[in-house]
Amino acid sequence: MISPQALELAQTLVRMNTVSQNSNLELIHFIRDHLAKLGVTSRLTYNADKTKANLFATLGEGKPSGIILSGHTDTVPWDGQDWTMDPLSALVKDGSLYGRGSADMKAFIGIAVSHAEQFLNSDTPFAVHLAFSYDEEVGCFGVKELIADLRDASIRPLACIVGEPTSMVPAIAHKGVYRYKCCVRGKEAHSSLTPHSVNAIEMAARVVGRVRDMAEGFERDEPRFEGFDVPFSTASVGQFHGGIADNVVPRDAEFRYEFRDLPTANAAQMQSEVLAYARSLEPAMQKVAPQTGFSFETICEIPSFLGSKDDAVTRLAQELSGEQGTTLVAFGTEAGLFKNAGIPTVVCGPGSIQQAHQPDEYVSLEQLSRCEAFMQGLARTKAFG
Repeated sequence: MISPQALELAQTLVRMNTVSQNSNLELIHFIRDHLAKLGVTSRLTYNADKTKANLFATLGEGKPSGIILSGHTDTVPWDGQDWTMDPLSALVKDGSLYGRGSADMKAFIGIAVSHAEQFLNSDTPFAVHLAFSYDEEVGCFGVKELIADLRDASIRPLACIVGEPTSMVPAIAHKGVYRYKCCVRGKEAHSSLTPHSVNAIEMAARVVGRVRDMAEGFERDEPRFEGFDVPFSTASVGQFHGGIADNVVPRDAEFRYEFRDLPTANAAQMQSEVLAYARSLEPAMQKVAPQTGFSFETICEIPSFLGSKDDAVTRLAQELSGEQGTTLVAFGTEAGLFKNAGIPTVVCGPGSIQQAHQPDEYVSLEQLSRCEAFMQGLARTKAFG
């Protein structure tokens, strides 16, 4: 069973409201102060208005390099969900820890922090780095600042373990998540005078149709990447807004869309195809009204991740978790950003993504016990590489 100390720390973090729209400083400062009592100094990197921060701390200063234990501190909201308990209760019931962020992914963070003293006293040949970020759920924004800070400080970790919920099975790949907003400016007119207008909704619909055509092309033609639930890239439109009345040709329309690309695909090329098609529509629009056209905004760009079962960090995660195999996951993580920074990475953490973001989110105590054993094993590791 999980130790009372580790469980209590996980519960403490779950009780903190760190929905992405809120500050995460209560949680970050709590961990900073906890580590400071052990003599550990934390590096904090902030967002622009300093309402949120990343934390990076090294347990085993002076050792040649270290292995990162990475987690995000923000959670998704629970508005409109049918919870049977307070989402911030951190209730332990029927062999599980309940609450927003219990599975995704505060329990992992809590267990890692609860073993800080053990990592400090370990005779492993490497340090253990704790890396906890902000705003992962809305676009992996915080970790980009954290990685840039490591680069500027010439900190070169050996490897990274991202503790997202994989049921403690090491995951070596996931798709990317690329989201964009398209705004269309047309020219309004009375609906009886359509030749004098540019219908923003209709122009937007043409681009939406192109996104759908691309999605069908991926499903039809793209080489399969076996192991994913959906073994090809996908594209979809999630929001569409436009128009003010039935008898007014709409001047404005807006829609949002995303690509979830395989690690073997090229998301930049996908977006370039959308842009090129939109630009091809503009000459006819601007012949009617020069001010019309398309504008695009990037919502988030989270790169896909492709590790290897042969990576030393994957083999270490298998050994520590007791799992012989590996898996692929459908959801995005910060792993691709660490990997692109030259840090070999694997995703492995307690709980299931099936419970994440759901009402009555939970992680089983059995999974937490396995995660604690993972941390204890890491502190006893004699070699890496």
